[in-house]
Amino acid sequence: MRKIMLLGRSEAGKTTLTQALKGEKITYHKTQYVNYYDVIIDTPGEYAETNTLAGALAIYSYEADVIGMLLSAIEPYSLYPPCVCAIATREVIGIVTKIDHKEADVEQAKEWLRLAGCEKIFCISAYTGEGISDILEYLKEDGDILPWEEAKAKDDILI
Repeated sequence: MRKIMLLGRSEAGKTTLTQALKGEKITYHKTQYVNYYDVIIDTPGEYAETNTLAGALAIYSYEADVIGMLLSAIEPYSLYPPCVCAIATREVIGIVTKIDHKEADVEQAKEWLRLAGCEKIFCISAYTGEGISDILEYLKEDGDILPWEEAKAKDDILI
């Protein structure tokens, strides 16, 4: 599976998405430092929100195959300037989070990610699971077996 680095402001849903991608129970905890998992790099929101720390994200991005720019569907503004994806040395995808929230404006969030330069955009809810399998399929490489494929293969053997 291709390694993804998740970035976005605090409370955008990076850690929650990390837990959902790993199939873990969703529990809130504040990311205090850059966390490396097998194929996920979870970054603190303060890195994206602070000019002096934002440069560190460029360094960490060299260890990723894909950069996932998260934007919550309930955001009143976009953290990302127009065309920011053009400076990346990696593929950049947009990820709209919290699409199940009653105040979500998914179309506005998608438009802000398009303006930032994201061509591929995923809409997800880490709590309902909507869109999570789409991201996993997108990151999948030849030969990877995703958990539900493994479960289906076992079911097929039993039939």
